[in-house]
Amino acid sequence: MKNQNGKIQFIPLVVNLLITVSIGLAGGLLTVSSVRTWYPGLAKPAFNPPNWLFGPIWSVLFIAIGIAAYRIWIKREQIAHFPRTIAIYAIQLILNLCWSYLFFYHHLIGAALFEIVALLIAILVNGLIFYKIDKIAGLIFIPYFLWVSFAALLTYNIYILNSF
Repeated sequence: MKNQNGKIQFIPLVVNLLITVSIGLAGGLLTVSSVRTWYPGLAKPAFNPPNWLFGPIWSVLFIAIGIAAYRIWIKREQIAHFPRTIAIYAIQLILNLCWSYLFFYHHLIGAALFEIVALLIAILVNGLIFYKIDKIAGLIFIPYFLWVSFAALLTYNIYILNSF
């Protein structure tokens, strides 16, 4: 996480974390009322984790991918297509937020299921691009990809169990 001089660039680190965590917080704000009202009434598969587990896992993941983004930021001058690299990062963050909007805010489980597939593709592409630039930044995306894969499986099962 250090630049070529061996020092952590505090402001870019904080900015990358704030941007990424803010998206996570926005998603949390979209979910908070439905988690208490709508979500408990849904039929869920036996492997559905307890609600309290989602917040800590998402918090760790958003901090981790914010750190990955910082690792890319400090190498930006070495990246031929830096704007494209940032664009795919922004796209996957927006898709992450959109899932919460579709699933929890509008209760569109089917649309959220299609959207989460797009999110998984974006995460995979983002992780691979980051890996080519900074191996650690790319590897950080593995737990994120795995968790969203689990969320996709959960979304699919909730969709099936609640289709009338």
